[in-house]
Amino acid sequence: MTLSPDTIRIFVPIDAAALSVGAESVARGIAREAQARGLAVEIVRNGSRGMLWLEPLVEVETPAGRIAYGPVAGKDVAGLFDADFQSGGSHALRLGLTEELDWMKRQQRLTFERIGVTDPLSLADYRAHGGVAGLEKALALSADDVVEAVRASGLRGRGGAGFPTGTKWKTVQNARAEQKYIVCNADEGDSGTFADRMLIEGDPFLLIEGMTIAAIAVGATRGYIYLRSEYPHAFKTLQRAILKAQGAGILGDSVLGSRHAFHLEVRLGAGAYICGEETSLLESLEGKRALVRAKPPIPALQGLFGKPTIVNNVLSFAAVPWILDHGAQAYADYGLGRSRGTLPVQLGGNVKRGGLIELAFGISLREIIEDMGGGTLSGRPIRAVQVGGPLGAYLTAAQLDVAMDYEALAAMRAMLGHGGIVVFDDSVDMAKQARFAFEFCAKESCGKCTPCRIGATRGVEVMDRIIAGTERPKNLAVLRDLSKLMTDASLCAMGGLTPMPVLSALNHFPEDFDRPALPMAAE
Repeated sequence: MTLSPDTIRIFVPIDAAALSVGAESVARGIAREAQARGLAVEIVRNGSRGMLWLEPLVEVETPAGRIAYGPVAGKDVAGLFDADFQSGGSHALRLGLTEELDWMKRQQRLTFERIGVTDPLSLADYRAHGGVAGLEKALALSADDVVEAVRASGLRGRGGAGFPTGTKWKTVQNARAEQKYIVCNADEGDSGTFADRMLIEGDPFLLIEGMTIAAIAVGATRGYIYLRSEYPHAFKTLQRAILKAQGAGILGDSVLGSRHAFHLEVRLGAGAYICGEETSLLESLEGKRALVRAKPPIPALQGLFGKPTIVNNVLSFAAVPWILDHGAQAYADYGLGRSRGTLPVQLGGNVKRGGLIELAFGISLREIIEDMGGGTLSGRPIRAVQVGGPLGAYLTAAQLDVAMDYEALAAMRAMLGHGGIVVFDDSVDMAKQARFAFEFCAKESCGKCTPCRIGATRGVEVMDRIIAGTERPKNLAVLRDLSKLMTDASLCAMGGLTPMPVLSALNHFPEDFDRPALPMAAE
């Protein structure tokens, strides 16, 4: 569509977080007001910039750059037009040039460089901002060179385990089979995480491109995106993006006119947290009950339908096009030690400024929470921070100087996980948080192994006795013994990691496990 030079481009996010706080009514209001005033307006429904406390964040394209206003409510629209916001006019909600906002300037956006900038479903927009370049370069290389680029970049799995992506790809590449598969784990179930959803809703072609590069590298012809059912907006966006990619020849029998074929489908999960574990996901994808498989064999050799399969997280695949386009060394230049590249951090909980931050590995947890997050929303002191989802460790306020790095966190008996950070102030009861970890595991366990299935249930009972003040010394000893059993004997990380939040709460906040018992309510 050719636009008049006088057409004003206004960006209103279509991200689920923005929709939840009224972005749709804001977009409709802008359209109505522009029509009433006789103004030619193009409303672009972009992804979120990640500044969730400012959503809905409305941006206006001006000769000086995009000017941000937020958070905008439907009732603000007329006043914005009165203030000539369509030309970047002054208003109480005016924030200035989006790219100059401190939150944006402090980041190193590689994977998320287009999100919030482009129309998520415009292939023309995608290409204009560097999209497809990585795939074109991959097609010009040998399969060995593509895998080597991923290996040399230092990319590790962004889903939580941190396994070297290039090593996994090389294993699948070397496997001999008539059929191989590419599977994307988009079952983002960790509390405090939303980067997968934001990427799918804000830049779906990036995920498609990354998976297609993986297929070319290992000789796979079919791929599946396993998406959690709680993401209906992401599901619709992916379906539309896949159809557009097929129409443009990015997917299909001949990828961009090459000899490589790759066909991609989206499959919805049914809301089970355990499907975030790769073998349980594969069982579900095959139409079976989501039970964890014993390893070996590993999915890279016997995965989906018994065939060699790459299973990577959304963010892992999404990092690959940038690596192929700019080079492995350019990606490895970010980060430190064995943690290379960038990590999309998701900051939430009791924090003033929560959202998505993409940074090179190595920034401290304190800088993220205090400098970028602004401290607690309640204004009370930080007491605990959970990193890595519901099975991640609780860190104290004194430990916030730790670097966001796989090895640095592991040295503190913590984990990076999917990059989720949840902040708690000094009103939190850590004994109740420990109980929640067991309760969560008991509910979400696949039930296959006894240490996880029974251990989590017993853990809730032990925590109830501790909180009630019943024989605390004996029950604390049972708690530690049970935690060791679950860690050592569980079949997968679901049961094996459940003791991590429990023991970190017990070790760092022992006073919460020794509080006077509350009196029983009279019947």
